[in-house]
Amino acid sequence: MKKLISAFALVLASVAFVNAQAVMNLETTTIDYGKIDKGSERVRKFKFTNTGNEPLIIKSAKGSCGCTVPSYPKEPIMPGETGTIDVNYDTNREGMFTKTVTITTNEATDTHTLTIKGEVKPAAAQESVPAGSNGLQKG
Repeated sequence: MKKLISAFALVLASVAFVNAQAVMNLETTTIDYGKIDKGSERVRKFKFTNTGNEPLIIKSAKGSCGCTVPSYPKEPIMPGETGTIDVNYDTNREGMFTKTVTITTNEATDTHTLTIKGEVKPAAAQESVPAGSNGLQKG
């Protein structure tokens, strides 16, 4: 009988442990910058909510290259609270891009992959005045 009670208590403790967890619920995992001008706004925000019943801890956020720099909350996000992961992309790099950020948390499935994509258009050519000319017409 003691063994049966011990086994039952172990099962209950296991169920309670499995049900106690943090859950990062992201509004989106992909943000499309669209076509943007060179040097335009760099930061995009990924909003999330902890829909679990334990504090959510973000352990790390790593960009796929040096041109993609994430920042994230360092303090635990309590159940029901929201937060953002800011991704800063170097918009001085012309051309199409697709970059990822890997988020590591204390969840049961402990990683998420965020994606940013878009196209940085070349800077508009500036009109120039020919050398030796001051732009004034003789008349």
